[in-house]
Amino acid sequence: MPETELGELDALRALPGMVGAAVDTLHKAWRAGVDLQARAAEHPRLASIAALEKAILNAMPAAMLRPTDLVEAALQRLDHAETLFGPIEIVGITELSPCWRPLLHALAERIQVRWIAGPRSVPDWLDGQRIEIVRTEPQAPTIATVSAATAFHEAIEALRWARELMASEEAEPSDIAIASVAPAEYDDHFLTLRADANIDLHFVHGVKITACREGQSAAALADILLRGLSQTRMRRLSALLSAYPGPFQALPEGWTRILPADAPLASAESWARLIGRTTATDWPDAVDHGATLRDIVALLVQGAQAAEAIGEALLHGRALAIWRKALLTGPAASLDLTLETLRQDDGLDACVSLVWMPASSLAASPRRFVRLLGLNSSRWPRGISEDRLLSDHIIPTAELDPLPVGAADRRDFATILATTERQVVLSRARRDTDGRLLGRSTLLQGEPMETYLRRNAVPNHAFSETDRLMGRPQEFRGLPQALSASASWRDWMRSEITPHDGLVRADHPVMHAILGRTQSASSLRQLLRNPLGFVWQYGLHWRAPESGNEPLVLDALAIGDLVHLTLDRALNTLELAGGLTTATSEQISAAVDLAAVDVARDWEMKRAIPPSVIWVRTLDNARELSRCALAFGDEVLPGARSYSEVPFGGEQAKADVTLPWDPTVSVEIPGAGFRIKGSIDRLDIGGGGRRALVRDYKTGRKPKDSIVLDGGKELQRCLYAFAVKAMLGNDVEISASLLYLRDGLDLRLADPEATLIEVATYLREARANLLSGGGVIGIDTGGPYDDFAFALPANANAAYCKRKIGAATARLGATAQVWAAQ
Repeated sequence: MPETELGELDALRALPGMVGAAVDTLHKAWRAGVDLQARAAEHPRLASIAALEKAILNAMPAAMLRPTDLVEAALQRLDHAETLFGPIEIVGITELSPCWRPLLHALAERIQVRWIAGPRSVPDWLDGQRIEIVRTEPQAPTIATVSAATAFHEAIEALRWARELMASEEAEPSDIAIASVAPAEYDDHFLTLRADANIDLHFVHGVKITACREGQSAAALADILLRGLSQTRMRRLSALLSAYPGPFQALPEGWTRILPADAPLASAESWARLIGRTTATDWPDAVDHGATLRDIVALLVQGAQAAEAIGEALLHGRALAIWRKALLTGPAASLDLTLETLRQDDGLDACVSLVWMPASSLAASPRRFVRLLGLNSSRWPRGISEDRLLSDHIIPTAELDPLPVGAADRRDFATILATTERQVVLSRARRDTDGRLLGRSTLLQGEPMETYLRRNAVPNHAFSETDRLMGRPQEFRGLPQALSASASWRDWMRSEITPHDGLVRADHPVMHAILGRTQSASSLRQLLRNPLGFVWQYGLHWRAPESGNEPLVLDALAIGDLVHLTLDRALNTLELAGGLTTATSEQISAAVDLAAVDVARDWEMKRAIPPSVIWVRTLDNARELSRCALAFGDEVLPGARSYSEVPFGGEQAKADVTLPWDPTVSVEIPGAGFRIKGSIDRLDIGGGGRRALVRDYKTGRKPKDSIVLDGGKELQRCLYAFAVKAMLGNDVEISASLLYLRDGLDLRLADPEATLIEVATYLREARANLLSGGGVIGIDTGGPYDDFAFALPANANAAYCKRKIGAATARLGATAQVWAAQ
């Protein structure tokens, strides 16, 4: 198509769907016997299609011909018909495309041809003179009509019906068929239900190639070639290909542990930087496999243009065969769509199995018991529409498509009713997957009144163990899983606190373990405001899932991290150049710009980034906030030395810089029983080591009122001030503040020592409460920033938390008073 002059279709050649539309049009024309070359002068559109057809015929192998060309060649060799064939019988079809009809009539002139119609309809073009037509009386099966809730419910009811027929010995599996005109809508349902039911359900039309591991391997490779590198896609491809010969098998088991958890790794450059800084000790087997991984990345970045070579290098066996077939079936640029449409045999024998099949196949090979699905309006029969390229005013639809799909659907329906011996069940769905009401098919007119099948009705015969347990609630009720679920649900509905709300026995070893660990300001905040989340995170070690996809914008937490990293590098640069206190605004700006470049490079390698335009704007914003932070000078300590990201209490240093103390020394809150650790955003020490300024940077909006603890949200000023005093000595004068960068507001903590005494009181109560077994909900539970809201009942903040918060507050006692603290 790209190299062919298409006249008025030139403007459409690059549009999505053009290839499919052209293929569909040519197939119709060839089946209908339309001579496009002879009619090219009738209309410019016909000339365009004729030009495309000519280019296709020139490109096709000599052994590949159009149906009309095959018929023409066969008519030239009719003298051999009597030698090659005996009497010919045509069985199981109701129509024949016009292109084949001249050959059939010509054969009938020389040898006996019989059209075995049976109870099926006979097309009008058969005169019954040269071709003998054999008819039989139609069958008279019992017909039942049912309506199910959805297409998935239809599939469930179909398997229940089939299982009941087989269990009652009324029918053998080979007697039963389930069919629809569009089986693709139901394929995934039946594939899932077949495994649960443990029934040999044969897919006559084949199962998706992506339903097997080899197909998934090809799909994973196509995903990378078409959409680019990413950590998620590489992990998936490695997991699928590591068991097969090839480059991935050369990598050690568990090699993905070298990948940073949050890094998207969405470019070849980010992979190169990762491989470059990875040493042999980082690999699971202590052997450097960087060269192998680098070769794999170099292959994958070539993209779909090198799909054939990449597949040959990475895939093996059946996965490679699938890959080759996909490239033969369609262009490399649409590999994902091609793989989605490819099918394979499921390995079951149709002669001894229950079958799931298209209605057209069932019309050709009848069974004694049949269930037809999808008898909804506009779905069976399917609608008839004009061709997308050759509309009715160019070539009449009746000529271009003399056997429309809608008419075929009606013939198939009539054929199935006439050829089924015992029973036909006509099924439709009442609603689609979006909940919209669906109408009845016109084919159901005159059929028996439909039976309304409820989705939650008890089945007469279950198709699987799961279905049986759902149909026998009294039996399911006694299972441990049901007992636990039922008890949990009842407890959630009660207003008092129960074991399903976080209560455990007193002095539980898990509680002792998590309280014995060194805490941070963030963990202590969670302990005070969400004890249940504290237990889940530090006791059960739950983690919120991290997304490796590119975000549209960075969230508030990520922006804060970006600014903090930029400030850390810029401040270290300035201190090495003579100190922040003597730096000019130009030096500050230069240091910030240099730091921002380094931070952006590292960020792009380790974390997901937004689109380029937004990312550039985000970096500009981070630079501006960093300049404001470093230039803010409401108080300058004489001879001060500035430090950033200063670790204490065992926290690891983030850079190899000089520190004002030994970061491994333990720091314990007096009277609270907690050891703490952390990193101070900025620490200025001056006045001969007798004065210290502790600052915590905030990138959000300033509070409306002055805050001290802010309901337990703000612990860092107090705890960090105490940590500095503990590390530098009690004779050091400490000033602790929150610096809101966007507003240039510096909130000082008026009395750090009194605040620490208040915090220690709350923490002491929280510790006692947790040791007594009270890991219950708090004021932050279920809120917008609760990472573990997924583990709570649905819509917990609107119902569950409101129902339980009163009892939880009473259970927490004095600990909950921190929520009202200013």
